[in-house]
Amino acid sequence: MNLRGVKNWKLKLRYGRAKTEFRHFTTLADGEVLTPNADFKTQPGPAFFAMKVWALDADQAIDMACAIGRHIGFACTGNVYVYDTEPEEPPGGEPHGYNLKFTPYERE
Repeated sequence: MNLRGVKNWKLKLRYGRAKTEFRHFTTLADGEVLTPNADFKTQPGPAFFAMKVWALDADQAIDMACAIGRHIGFACTGNVYVYDTEPEEPPGGEPHGYNLKFTPYERE
């Protein structure tokens, strides 16, 4: 069910007045920025890539984090962590990610 534009979508989901086949996750992937991306202000080097995801399950959320990361110049080279979290945006008709963030770090 696409709940974009629906008023009180969180309450409707919580109390069963609206249904979705998707679950909400936050992913955190350890990896490497391979290609600079001006839209995300990234530079090559090690980074964490975080993203909020509406997906069928945790495995799909991990796959989405790696695929979307690859599309924007990031390679998942370390662990990918998945957490069940409260959504900030409503689910749509398809799995999707939003609120993409990169945090660079220095290797010791």
